Amino acid sequence: MNEIRTARLTRRQFVSQMIASAFLISQRRLLASTSATQFPFVVVPPEASGIKWVHTAEKSPEKYLPESSGPGCAFLDYDNDGWMDIYLVNSGKCDFYNPNPPLHNALYRNNRDGTFTDVTEKAGVAAGGYGQGVAVGDYDNDGLPDLYVTQYGKNILYHNNGDGTFTDVTEKAGVVAPGWSSSAVWFDYNNDGLLDLFVCRFVDFSKELNKPCGIHEDGLRHYCIPTVYTPMPSWLFRNNGDGTFTDVSKESGIASQLGKAWGVVATDINNDGLMDLFVSNDTVRNFLFLNRGNGRFEEIGEIAGVGYSADGRARSGMGVDSADYDQDGFMDLFVANLDRQSYSIYHNNHDETFDDIGGQTGIAAATYLMSGWGLKFFDFDNDGNLDLFLANGNPDDLIDRIHSQVTYEERLLLFQSTGKGFRNISQQSGPIFEQPFSARGLAIGDFNNDGATDVLIGVNDGAPVLLRNTAAKGNHWLGIKLVGKTSNRDAIGARITYQAGDLMRHRMKVGGGSYLSSHDPRIVLGIGGRTKIDWLEIKWPEPSGKTERFTQLPIDKYITIVEGEGIKNA
Repeated sequence: MNEIRTARLTRRQFVSQMIASAFLISQRRLLASTSATQFPFVVVPPEASGIKWVHTAEKSPEKYLPESSGPGCAFLDYDNDGWMDIYLVNSGKCDFYNPNPPLHNALYRNNRDGTFTDVTEKAGVAAGGYGQGVAVGDYDNDGLPDLYVTQYGKNILYHNNGDGTFTDVTEKAGVVAPGWSSSAVWFDYNNDGLLDLFVCRFVDFSKELNKPCGIHEDGLRHYCIPTVYTPMPSWLFRNNGDGTFTDVSKESGIASQLGKAWGVVATDINNDGLMDLFVSNDTVRNFLFLNRGNGRFEEIGEIAGVGYSADGRARSGMGVDSADYDQDGFMDLFVANLDRQSYSIYHNNHDETFDDIGGQTGIAAATYLMSGWGLKFFDFDNDGNLDLFLANGNPDDLIDRIHSQVTYEERLLLFQSTGKGFRNISQQSGPIFEQPFSARGLAIGDFNNDGATDVLIGVNDGAPVLLRNTAAKGNHWLGIKLVGKTSNRDAIGARITYQAGDLMRHRMKVGGGSYLSSHDPRIVLGIGGRTKIDWLEIKWPEPSGKTERFTQLPIDKYITIVEGEGIKNA
């Protein structure tokens, strides 16, 4: 059996590489034929980036559900040299899969010239379990980003040693979280200046509990819709400040809600200075955990209007994010769903309720036949408005056999903000938006430090896609790295306000967002064609809560702002 699996693995990797090569050849031809057109994103091929790693899902005849859900990815600066490195999550050994040769995750160091070097073995972050996602955060406030890798089985916390290596401290820290974890997020729920950890748990699953969905009308077995599986509680781990964590899932109220959680974003929906959690669930209602203080959360998803669809149905929520897209001072929410359900953009009504305006924006119609995973609000063209990038793909690789209008591989989507709404510019944005993918995780980050935020996409059973942003040329910007001192060092929850002439914008540094992925911790503030930022204010998270104002700001470069110490060089 192992020999068969090995042959299957080798063939699949070969086929994946051949498909990727064919795509890149066609991509170059398309670009060559339209060289006069400047597209917003351009593929960086493996031979240019040096990233040769490929995700393997196995895709067994038994159709084990975890095979359909990964992988995640991350931008992070693990060596603190000011350049974004890349982490990629793979499948691996578990009770239903024993790959030979073994599979591993990958850490690629940024060479500062557009290329990357694989440093996985030296860094000690190969993992090897059946991986899902990654959350990056400096949990011990030592100035170094640490890695929390979620898996089907048990998770891994890698502590950054500061010398290019990491140490597995999972058992000591007390954050194993056995079962099937999906997304995770670092955030400071109790405002003590330390990053706590929320971990999404999906269904109760194992090889023994696998529930074949039977033979469909096409005569084939498909991946299950998880209605047949038992929902489970997610975890909340409180940071003790000594390298260990305490499981406070029950006392906080998190464990009282049974879900099938895929995505999570930490945000503040009522401006009370306490970080809330929006959690997407599959086939059960979404959760909005409102932080009521004193270590307690109240789940208000249904009454807030974000738990169900407009007609009262539980959908299959996957990717999530939060941003103040309309600049009214309140954080809005977004969730991507399964095909024939449409995605939702929830406008904040300022009273702990939301209205789904997906129909008004055109996003619902554009996504009706799609399934969304990785996604993020960010200003891709640096005009000061928050745009939206969506990575899509159906979880069932045979979906087209039973639904003729739905495909397994799906196209990427790009919605540009007009300042008053969103405009779907995907069809005008070049060859990459014509190529379908089985996309899952999505991370944003500026890997070449040109101020234009790039995109990294994890592909199920395929090579990752690295997209270089070319859309921001001609528009000015300021990139800021926030360093908390009294507040958490990553400054999760910080609020940023800036003015450049007639342009005033508000931003919040949320925790997490997207799906299974982690993002460049820096924030790029776009100002369009304006040539000066008049002032910038940072309201630091509690327990500091201080507001600092800065003038005499540079443009078109990165700076570091340290709480209470002012602006430092990038």
